[in-house]
Amino acid sequence: MYITLCEPGDSIVKNVAAFGWNMNEVDIVDLSPSGEALGENSGDYHMFPPSEVESVPVWNAIYQAVRAKSPHRLVIDSVTQLRYLATDEYQFRKNILGLVNFLDKANITSFLVFEPTEMDRDTAVALAADGVIRLRFEISPALAIGLRSIQVDKMRGSDFMSGRHPFRISQGGFSVFPHRIEGAGLRPPGESIFSSGIEAMDSLLGGGLESGTTTLLTGPTGTGKSTLGTQFLAHHAATGRAILFTFEEPPSFIIARSRGLGKPVDMIVDSGMLKIIRINPLELYPDEFLAMVRHAVEVDGCTMVMIDSLRGYQFAMEEFGKPQAHIHNLVSYLSRLGVTTILINEVEHITSTSLKATDLGGSHLADNIVLLRYAEYAGKVIKIVGCLKKRVGNFEPELRQIRVDESGIHVSEKLEHLRGILTGIPASTKDM
Repeated sequence: MYITLCEPGDSIVKNVAAFGWNMNEVDIVDLSPSGEALGENSGDYHMFPPSEVESVPVWNAIYQAVRAKSPHRLVIDSVTQLRYLATDEYQFRKNILGLVNFLDKANITSFLVFEPTEMDRDTAVALAADGVIRLRFEISPALAIGLRSIQVDKMRGSDFMSGRHPFRISQGGFSVFPHRIEGAGLRPPGESIFSSGIEAMDSLLGGGLESGTTTLLTGPTGTGKSTLGTQFLAHHAATGRAILFTFEEPPSFIIARSRGLGKPVDMIVDSGMLKIIRINPLELYPDEFLAMVRHAVEVDGCTMVMIDSLRGYQFAMEEFGKPQAHIHNLVSYLSRLGVTTILINEVEHITSTSLKATDLGGSHLADNIVLLRYAEYAGKVIKIVGCLKKRVGNFEPELRQIRVDESGIHVSEKLEHLRGILTGIPASTKDM
Protein backbone atom coordinates (compact mmCIF):
# COMPACT_ATOMS: atom_id res chain seq x y z
CA MET A 1 0.00 0.00 0.00
CA TYR A 2 1.16 3.49 -0.87
CA ILE A 3 -0.44 6.32 1.10
CA THR A 4 0.28 9.70 -0.45
CA LEU A 5 -0.31 12.95 1.40
CA CYS A 6 1.34 15.25 -1.14
CA GLU A 7 1.52 14.03 -4.73
CA PRO A 8 -1.69 12.85 -6.43
CA GLY A 9 -1.88 9.09 -6.84
CA ASP A 10 -2.27 9.15 -10.62
CA SER A 11 0.94 11.21 -10.89
CA ILE A 12 2.83 8.59 -8.89
CA VAL A 13 1.63 5.81 -11.19
CA LYS A 14 2.62 7.85 -14.24
CA ASN A 15 6.09 8.68 -12.88
CA VAL A 16 7.08 5.14 -11.93
CA ALA A 17 5.82 3.77 -15.24
CA ALA A 18 8.99 5.22 -16.77
CA PHE A 19 10.95 2.58 -14.84
CA GLY A 20 8.73 -0.25 -16.06
CA TRP A 21 7.19 -0.85 -12.65
CA ASN A 22 3.70 -2.33 -12.53
CA MET A 23 1.58 -0.72 -9.81
CA ASN A 24 -1.47 -2.93 -10.39
CA GLU A 25 -0.81 -4.88 -7.18
CA VAL A 26 -0.23 -1.73 -5.12
CA ASP A 27 -3.16 -0.09 -3.33
CA ILE A 28 -2.74 3.68 -3.61
CA VAL A 29 -4.57 5.72 -0.99
CA ASP A 30 -4.68 9.33 -2.12
CA LEU A 31 -4.91 11.72 0.83
CA SER A 32 -3.29 14.60 -1.01
CA PRO A 33 -5.04 17.99 -0.81
CA SER A 34 -6.62 17.48 -4.22
CA GLY A 35 -7.10 13.75 -3.89
CA GLU A 36 -9.85 11.51 -2.69
CA ALA A 37 -9.76 9.84 0.71
CA LEU A 38 -10.15 6.07 0.60
CA GLY A 39 -12.40 5.74 -2.42
CA GLU A 40 -14.66 7.56 -4.79
CA ASN A 41 -17.60 7.93 -2.40
CA SER A 42 -15.74 9.16 0.64
CA GLY A 43 -15.65 12.79 -0.43
CA ASP A 44 -12.79 15.18 -0.96
CA TYR A 45 -10.15 15.72 1.70
CA HIS A 46 -9.41 19.38 2.38
CA MET A 47 -6.54 20.94 4.34
CA PHE A 48 -7.52 22.36 7.73
CA PRO A 49 -5.88 25.08 9.76
CA PRO A 50 -3.61 23.80 12.58
CA SER A 51 -6.17 24.70 15.24
CA GLU A 52 -8.60 22.16 13.76
CA VAL A 53 -6.13 19.34 12.95
CA GLU A 54 -7.31 17.04 15.72
CA SER A 55 -10.81 17.04 14.25
CA VAL A 56 -9.56 16.20 10.79
CA PRO A 57 -9.70 12.45 10.05
CA VAL A 58 -6.27 12.24 8.40
CA TRP A 59 -4.76 9.98 11.02
CA ASN A 60 -7.95 7.95 11.21
CA ALA A 61 -7.96 7.60 7.42
CA ILE A 62 -4.48 6.07 7.58
CA TYR A 63 -5.54 3.59 10.27
CA GLN A 64 -8.71 2.68 8.38
CA ALA A 65 -6.83 2.08 5.13
CA VAL A 66 -4.29 -0.20 6.82
CA ARG A 67 -6.98 -2.17 8.67
CA ALA A 68 -9.04 -2.58 5.50
CA LYS A 69 -6.24 -3.92 3.31
CA SER A 70 -3.73 -5.40 5.83
CA PRO A 71 -0.72 -4.78 3.54
CA HIS A 72 2.58 -6.60 3.99
CA ARG A 73 4.52 -3.50 2.97
CA LEU A 74 3.50 0.14 3.42
CA VAL A 75 4.82 3.53 2.31
CA ILE A 76 3.56 6.82 3.78
CA ASP A 77 4.66 9.77 1.67
CA SER A 78 5.26 11.93 3.44
CA VAL A 79 5.28 12.08 7.23
CA THR A 80 6.57 15.62 6.86
CA GLN A 81 3.06 16.59 5.82
CA LEU A 82 1.68 15.08 9.03
CA ARG A 83 4.24 17.12 10.93
CA TYR A 84 2.95 20.32 9.31
CA LEU A 85 -0.63 19.40 10.24
CA ALA A 86 0.16 18.91 13.94
CA THR A 87 -0.88 21.56 16.43
CA ASP A 88 2.39 21.18 18.33
CA GLU A 89 5.43 18.92 18.60
CA TYR A 90 3.99 16.94 21.50
CA GLN A 91 0.85 16.08 19.52
CA PHE A 92 2.90 14.98 16.51
CA ARG A 93 5.25 12.81 18.58
CA LYS A 94 2.33 11.12 20.32
CA ASN A 95 0.61 10.39 17.01
CA ILE A 96 3.73 9.13 15.22
CA LEU A 97 4.72 6.85 18.10
CA GLY A 98 1.20 5.44 18.17
CA LEU A 99 1.27 4.85 14.41
CA VAL A 100 4.65 3.09 14.50
CA ASN A 101 3.53 0.85 17.37
CA PHE A 102 0.33 0.00 15.51
CA LEU A 103 2.24 -0.92 12.33
CA ASP A 104 4.78 -3.01 14.25
CA LYS A 105 2.07 -4.99 16.02
CA ALA A 106 0.42 -5.61 12.66
CA ASN A 107 3.76 -7.01 11.39
CA ILE A 108 3.85 -4.53 8.50
CA THR A 109 7.15 -3.49 6.94
CA SER A 110 6.71 0.28 6.75
CA PHE A 111 8.59 3.11 5.10
CA LEU A 112 7.97 6.64 6.34
CA VAL A 113 9.20 9.36 3.99
CA PHE A 114 10.51 12.39 5.87
CA GLU A 115 12.39 15.51 4.82
CA PRO A 116 15.96 15.55 6.20
CA THR A 117 15.76 19.17 7.33
CA GLU A 118 12.73 18.34 9.46
CA MET A 119 14.44 15.25 10.85
CA ASP A 120 17.43 17.31 11.93
CA ARG A 121 15.04 19.68 13.70
CA ASP A 122 12.76 17.06 15.23
CA THR A 123 14.14 13.59 16.08
CA ALA A 124 10.75 12.08 16.96
CA VAL A 125 10.49 10.07 13.73
CA ALA A 126 14.09 8.83 13.94
CA LEU A 127 13.56 7.72 17.54
CA ALA A 128 10.31 5.93 16.75
CA ALA A 129 11.57 4.12 13.64
CA ASP A 130 13.63 0.92 13.71
CA GLY A 131 15.78 2.13 10.83
CA VAL A 132 16.85 5.43 9.33
CA ILE A 133 17.97 5.55 5.68
CA ARG A 134 19.15 8.93 4.44
CA LEU A 135 19.17 9.86 0.74
CA ARG A 136 21.26 12.72 -0.61
CA PHE A 137 21.50 14.58 -3.89
CA GLU A 138 24.46 16.91 -4.19
CA ILE A 139 26.10 18.87 -7.00
CA SER A 140 29.77 18.29 -7.65
CA PRO A 141 31.52 21.67 -7.28
CA ALA A 142 34.15 20.88 -9.91
CA LEU A 143 32.20 18.98 -12.57
CA ALA A 144 28.71 20.38 -11.85
CA ILE A 145 27.13 16.93 -12.05
CA GLY A 146 24.57 15.40 -9.70
CA LEU A 147 25.80 12.92 -7.09
CA ARG A 148 23.29 10.64 -5.37
CA SER A 149 24.11 8.64 -2.24
CA ILE A 150 22.34 6.51 0.35
CA GLN A 151 23.40 6.19 3.98
CA VAL A 152 22.08 3.92 6.72
CA ASP A 153 22.13 5.79 10.03
CA LYS A 154 20.28 3.23 12.11
CA MET A 155 18.94 -0.32 11.84
CA ARG A 156 17.71 -1.97 15.02
CA GLY A 157 18.46 -5.66 15.45
CA SER A 158 20.72 -5.80 12.41
CA ASP A 159 24.20 -4.89 11.34
CA PHE A 160 24.65 -2.63 8.33
CA MET A 161 27.36 -1.23 6.09
CA SER A 162 28.17 2.28 7.27
CA GLY A 163 29.20 5.19 5.07
CA ARG A 164 27.75 6.76 1.94
CA HIS A 165 26.90 4.46 -0.93
CA PRO A 166 26.26 5.91 -4.41
CA PHE A 167 23.10 5.00 -6.28
CA ARG A 168 21.42 5.75 -9.57
CA ILE A 169 17.82 6.12 -10.67
CA SER A 170 17.56 5.08 -14.31
CA GLN A 171 15.35 3.17 -16.73
CA GLY A 172 16.37 0.02 -14.90
CA GLY A 173 15.12 1.41 -11.61
CA PHE A 174 17.06 2.01 -8.40
CA SER A 175 20.65 0.67 -8.35
CA VAL A 176 22.89 0.89 -5.27
CA PHE A 177 26.66 0.42 -5.39
CA PRO A 178 27.87 -0.41 -1.87
CA HIS A 179 31.10 1.22 -0.75
CA ARG A 180 32.92 -1.97 0.18
CA ILE A 181 36.20 -1.86 2.07
CA GLU A 182 38.07 -4.80 0.60
CA GLY A 183 40.28 -6.78 2.94
CA ALA A 184 43.53 -8.53 2.12
CA GLY A 185 43.21 -12.14 1.04
CA LEU A 186 45.04 -15.23 2.17
CA ARG A 187 45.50 -16.63 -1.32
CA PRO A 188 49.25 -16.65 -2.08
CA PRO A 189 50.34 -14.96 -5.31
CA GLY A 190 52.37 -16.73 -7.95
CA GLU A 191 50.37 -19.94 -8.27
CA SER A 192 50.64 -19.47 -12.04
CA ILE A 193 52.93 -17.43 -14.29
CA PHE A 194 51.50 -15.74 -17.37
CA SER A 195 53.71 -15.18 -20.38
CA SER A 196 53.60 -12.14 -22.64
CA GLY A 197 54.29 -14.28 -25.69
CA ILE A 198 57.54 -12.35 -26.20
CA GLU A 199 60.55 -14.44 -25.14
CA ALA A 200 62.87 -11.52 -24.39
CA MET A 201 60.16 -9.75 -22.36
CA ASP A 202 59.45 -12.87 -20.34
CA SER A 203 63.18 -13.28 -19.70
CA LEU A 204 63.32 -9.72 -18.37
CA LEU A 205 60.43 -10.50 -15.99
CA GLY A 206 61.77 -13.82 -14.79
CA GLY A 207 59.27 -15.82 -16.81
CA GLY A 208 56.29 -13.46 -16.91
CA LEU A 209 53.66 -12.04 -14.54
CA GLU A 210 52.58 -14.06 -11.53
CA SER A 211 48.90 -14.64 -10.82
CA GLY A 212 47.42 -12.44 -8.11
CA THR A 213 50.01 -9.68 -8.61
CA THR A 214 49.60 -6.07 -9.72
CA THR A 215 51.88 -4.73 -12.43
CA LEU A 216 52.43 -1.05 -13.12
CA LEU A 217 53.40 -0.25 -16.71
CA THR A 218 54.64 3.31 -16.46
CA GLY A 219 56.20 5.85 -18.80
CA PRO A 220 55.51 8.90 -20.95
CA THR A 221 52.96 8.93 -23.73
CA GLY A 222 53.72 6.93 -26.85
CA THR A 223 56.21 4.51 -25.33
CA GLY A 224 53.97 1.49 -25.90
CA LYS A 225 52.49 0.91 -22.45
CA SER A 226 48.98 0.14 -23.67
CA THR A 227 50.32 -1.97 -26.53
CA LEU A 228 52.47 -4.05 -24.19
CA GLY A 229 49.60 -4.45 -21.72
CA THR A 230 47.24 -5.55 -24.50
CA GLN A 231 49.87 -8.08 -25.58
CA PHE A 232 49.71 -9.69 -22.14
CA LEU A 233 45.89 -9.74 -22.26
CA ALA A 234 45.73 -11.25 -25.76
CA HIS A 235 48.24 -13.97 -24.92
CA HIS A 236 46.43 -14.77 -21.67
CA ALA A 237 43.09 -15.00 -23.49
CA ALA A 238 44.28 -18.19 -25.19
CA THR A 239 43.78 -20.05 -21.87
CA GLY A 240 41.79 -17.68 -19.63
CA ARG A 241 39.43 -14.74 -19.80
CA ALA A 242 40.78 -11.20 -19.77
CA ILE A 243 39.23 -7.74 -19.73
CA LEU A 244 40.47 -4.25 -20.54
CA PHE A 245 38.77 -1.19 -19.01
CA THR A 246 39.82 1.83 -21.02
CA PHE A 247 39.22 5.36 -19.77
CA GLU A 248 40.75 6.95 -22.85
CA GLU A 249 40.68 5.07 -26.15
CA PRO A 250 37.54 3.55 -27.66
CA PRO A 251 37.68 -0.22 -28.29
CA SER A 252 37.75 0.32 -32.06
CA PHE A 253 41.09 2.17 -31.74
CA ILE A 254 42.62 -0.61 -29.67
CA ILE A 255 41.46 -3.27 -32.11
CA ALA A 256 42.71 -1.25 -35.09
CA ARG A 257 46.12 -0.81 -33.44
CA SER A 258 46.41 -4.56 -32.91
CA ARG A 259 45.81 -5.09 -36.61
CA GLY A 260 48.55 -2.59 -37.43
CA LEU A 261 50.97 -4.64 -35.33
CA GLY A 262 50.14 -7.83 -37.15
CA LYS A 263 48.52 -9.22 -33.97
CA PRO A 264 44.77 -8.65 -34.51
CA VAL A 265 42.57 -9.36 -31.49
CA ASP A 266 39.30 -9.36 -33.43
CA MET A 267 38.73 -13.10 -33.14
CA ILE A 268 39.65 -13.13 -29.44
CA VAL A 269 37.20 -10.30 -28.75
CA ASP A 270 34.48 -12.00 -30.81
CA SER A 271 34.99 -15.23 -28.87
CA GLY A 272 34.39 -13.41 -25.58
CA MET A 273 37.75 -14.45 -24.10
CA LEU A 274 38.88 -10.82 -24.26
CA LYS A 275 36.52 -7.95 -23.45
CA ILE A 276 37.28 -4.28 -24.06
CA ILE A 277 34.99 -1.86 -22.22
CA ARG A 278 35.12 1.91 -22.70
CA ILE A 279 34.52 3.93 -19.53
CA ASN A 280 33.34 7.53 -19.69
CA PRO A 281 35.11 9.26 -16.76
CA LEU A 282 32.05 11.41 -16.03
CA GLU A 283 29.52 8.58 -15.90
CA LEU A 284 30.67 6.28 -13.10
CA TYR A 285 31.04 6.39 -9.35
CA PRO A 286 34.15 4.59 -7.98
CA ASP A 287 31.96 1.96 -6.33
CA GLU A 288 29.97 1.59 -9.52
CA PHE A 289 33.20 0.87 -11.40
CA LEU A 290 34.23 -1.60 -8.68
CA ALA A 291 30.87 -3.34 -9.16
CA MET A 292 31.66 -3.68 -12.88
CA VAL A 293 35.06 -5.20 -12.06
CA ARG A 294 33.48 -7.59 -9.54
CA HIS A 295 30.99 -8.73 -12.18
CA ALA A 296 33.79 -9.30 -14.68
CA VAL A 297 35.72 -11.42 -12.18
CA GLU A 298 32.96 -13.26 -10.29
CA VAL A 299 30.39 -13.71 -13.07
CA ASP A 300 32.38 -13.62 -16.33
CA GLY A 301 35.38 -15.42 -14.83
CA CYS A 302 38.10 -12.97 -15.90
CA THR A 303 41.50 -13.78 -14.38
CA MET A 304 43.45 -10.88 -15.87
CA VAL A 305 42.29 -7.24 -15.66
CA MET A 306 43.89 -4.16 -17.20
CA ILE A 307 43.02 -0.54 -16.45
CA ASP A 308 44.14 2.07 -18.98
CA SER A 309 44.98 4.42 -17.50
CA LEU A 310 45.43 5.55 -13.88
CA ARG A 311 45.31 9.17 -15.03
CA GLY A 312 41.91 8.59 -16.61
CA TYR A 313 40.80 6.79 -13.46
CA GLN A 314 42.00 9.71 -11.34
CA PHE A 315 40.07 12.18 -13.48
CA ALA A 316 36.95 10.05 -13.11
CA MET A 317 37.19 9.47 -9.38
CA GLU A 318 38.74 12.58 -7.83
CA GLU A 319 35.27 13.98 -7.07
CA PHE A 320 34.72 11.11 -4.64
CA GLY A 321 37.76 11.45 -2.40
CA LYS A 322 41.37 10.53 -2.93
CA PRO A 323 41.76 8.34 -6.05
CA GLN A 324 44.63 6.49 -4.34
CA ALA A 325 42.19 5.13 -1.73
CA HIS A 326 39.83 3.81 -4.42
CA ILE A 327 42.73 2.30 -6.38
CA HIS A 328 43.99 0.62 -3.20
CA ASN A 329 40.52 -0.83 -2.60
CA LEU A 330 40.31 -2.09 -6.17
CA VAL A 331 43.78 -3.66 -6.11
CA SER A 332 43.08 -5.30 -2.74
CA TYR A 333 39.95 -6.93 -4.14
CA LEU A 334 41.66 -8.22 -7.30
CA SER A 335 44.71 -9.60 -5.51
CA ARG A 336 42.49 -11.29 -2.91
CA LEU A 337 40.79 -13.25 -5.67
CA GLY A 338 44.07 -14.15 -7.36
CA VAL A 339 43.46 -11.91 -10.38
CA THR A 340 46.48 -10.64 -12.31
CA THR A 341 46.15 -6.85 -12.64
CA ILE A 342 47.86 -4.49 -15.08
CA LEU A 343 47.73 -0.74 -14.43
CA ILE A 344 48.79 1.68 -17.14
CA ASN A 345 50.33 4.88 -15.81
CA GLU A 346 51.46 7.94 -17.76
CA VAL A 347 54.20 10.20 -16.42
CA GLU A 348 54.49 13.80 -17.56
CA HIS A 349 58.15 14.10 -18.51
CA ILE A 350 59.39 12.52 -21.71
CA THR A 351 62.96 12.54 -20.42
CA SER A 352 64.24 13.57 -17.01
CA THR A 353 67.15 13.03 -14.66
CA SER A 354 64.67 12.31 -11.84
CA LEU A 355 63.10 8.86 -11.92
CA LYS A 356 59.48 8.63 -10.78
CA ALA A 357 57.36 5.54 -11.32
CA THR A 358 54.13 7.52 -11.04
CA ASP A 359 52.98 11.07 -10.38
CA LEU A 360 50.02 9.75 -8.37
CA GLY A 361 52.00 8.30 -5.47
CA GLY A 362 50.56 4.82 -5.98
CA SER A 363 53.69 2.85 -6.83
CA HIS A 364 53.56 1.12 -3.42
CA LEU A 365 50.41 -0.70 -4.58
CA ALA A 366 52.26 -2.46 -7.38
CA ASP A 367 54.01 -5.80 -6.97
CA ASN A 368 55.80 -5.26 -10.27
CA ILE A 369 56.93 -2.02 -11.89
CA VAL A 370 57.91 -2.02 -15.56
CA LEU A 371 59.38 1.25 -16.83
CA LEU A 372 59.16 2.39 -20.42
CA ARG A 373 61.19 5.44 -21.34
CA TYR A 374 62.54 7.49 -24.21
CA ALA A 375 66.25 7.95 -24.85
CA GLU A 376 68.23 9.82 -27.49
CA TYR A 377 71.01 7.85 -29.13
CA ALA A 378 72.94 8.21 -32.39
CA GLY A 379 70.68 11.02 -33.59
CA LYS A 380 67.40 9.20 -33.07
CA VAL A 381 64.84 8.51 -30.37
CA ILE A 382 64.75 4.99 -29.01
CA LYS A 383 62.46 3.37 -26.45
CA ILE A 384 63.76 1.60 -23.37
CA VAL A 385 62.09 -1.00 -21.14
CA GLY A 386 63.23 -2.28 -17.76
CA CYS A 387 61.86 -3.92 -14.63
CA LEU A 388 62.36 -1.79 -11.52
CA LYS A 389 60.57 -3.96 -8.97
CA LYS A 390 59.23 -7.48 -8.60
CA ARG A 391 57.95 -8.76 -5.27
CA VAL A 392 57.39 -12.35 -6.32
CA GLY A 393 60.16 -14.21 -8.13
CA ASN A 394 63.33 -13.05 -9.81
CA PHE A 395 63.81 -10.62 -12.66
CA GLU A 396 66.65 -9.36 -14.80
CA PRO A 397 67.83 -5.87 -13.66
CA GLU A 398 68.58 -4.93 -17.25
CA LEU A 399 67.60 -2.20 -19.66
CA ARG A 400 66.55 -3.28 -23.12
CA GLN A 401 65.33 -1.56 -26.23
CA ILE A 402 61.68 -2.08 -27.13
CA ARG A 403 60.44 -1.51 -30.64
CA VAL A 404 56.93 -1.70 -32.07
CA ASP A 405 56.30 -2.13 -35.79
CA GLU A 406 53.89 -3.84 -38.18
CA SER A 407 55.16 -7.27 -37.18
CA GLY A 408 54.61 -6.80 -33.45
CA ILE A 409 56.61 -5.96 -30.33
CA HIS A 410 60.35 -6.58 -30.30
CA VAL A 411 62.55 -6.53 -27.20
CA SER A 412 66.32 -6.57 -27.57
CA GLU A 413 68.98 -8.14 -25.41
CA LYS A 414 70.64 -6.17 -22.63
CA LEU A 415 72.05 -2.82 -23.82
CA GLU A 416 75.54 -3.55 -22.58
CA HIS A 417 77.15 -1.06 -24.92
CA LEU A 418 75.30 1.95 -23.44
CA ARG A 419 75.53 3.77 -20.11
CA GLY A 420 73.47 6.63 -18.65
CA ILE A 421 70.34 5.33 -20.39
CA LEU A 422 67.95 6.56 -17.70
CA THR A 423 69.19 10.13 -18.10
CA GLY A 424 67.63 10.10 -21.57
CA ILE A 425 70.96 10.75 -23.27
CA PRO A 426 73.00 7.55 -23.09
CA ALA A 427 76.62 7.29 -24.12
CA SER A 428 78.59 4.40 -25.54
CA THR A 429 80.69 2.40 -23.10
CA LYS A 430 83.46 2.52 -25.70
CA ASP A 431 83.91 6.20 -24.84
CA MET A 432 84.72 5.40 -21.20
